[in-house]
Amino acid sequence: MKNELFSIGPFTVYGYGLMIALGVIAAYLVGEYRAKKYRLDPDRILTIVIWALLGGFLGSKLLYILTQLDEIMKNPGLLMDLSDGFVVYGGIIGGILAAMVYCRVKKLPFFQYFDLLIPSVALAQGFGRIGCFLAGCCYGRETSCPIGIVFHDSAYAPNGVSLIPTQLISSGLDFLHFLVLIWFAKRKKGDGQVAGLYLICYSVGRFILEFFRGDLIRGSVGTLSTSQFISIFACIAGVILVIARNGKFQAEKAEEKQEEA
Repeated sequence: MKNELFSIGPFTVYGYGLMIALGVIAAYLVGEYRAKKYRLDPDRILTIVIWALLGGFLGSKLLYILTQLDEIMKNPGLLMDLSDGFVVYGGIIGGILAAMVYCRVKKLPFFQYFDLLIPSVALAQGFGRIGCFLAGCCYGRETSCPIGIVFHDSAYAPNGVSLIPTQLISSGLDFLHFLVLIWFAKRKKGDGQVAGLYLICYSVGRFILEFFRGDLIRGSVGTLSTSQFISIFACIAGVILVIARNGKFQAEKAEEKQEEA
């Protein structure tokens, strides 16, 4: 595993950055294709993606600051490091809020676009976790299992010891998550349910994977990591969203039947 993939003159291509870029491009292309398929405005997709990326960047950085406030107080220079110090959940929350603001300003049906683009988020996360693997961040605990991987020149993971490949496990689950959401989108009862299922699946998977992570200097709430603590509320929000949007769908169907009668 090597983060520096190759160089072209003075420019070096890093695995983490390349995977993030591929993830964003793939997410956009899938979102644009599905917008045409579901008769939503494909010209809005790029703008929503840009807003979500900006909101995600700010959200992930803000949550990192909140979880590492003591360290930042000791070393304020950490705030200037834009290449490190991000929390995925902060990015998810920030991206959703930014997209919501954009849709409200432009008077777009938020939940329709939310359902449309959330599978793309899972897809992008799959590529992003491959980037984590190449960089060595988000590594797992030491293990003697055959599936263990050994880093030799990582700036983040312990080198020379066998570690659980949590990055690759997470990546595989993200790609599977993408396929499940695409499948469910064709069977949903109401707008917002695909987004709800995303929150449920991601939070449950993240909660479990946190037990196998080795980079636990990322803040904690009691005996839980910060991500596990947030996962509980994300899962609850997902369940509420699925049930509430189904209830609205049933109410709308009942009104249609009454009008027909």
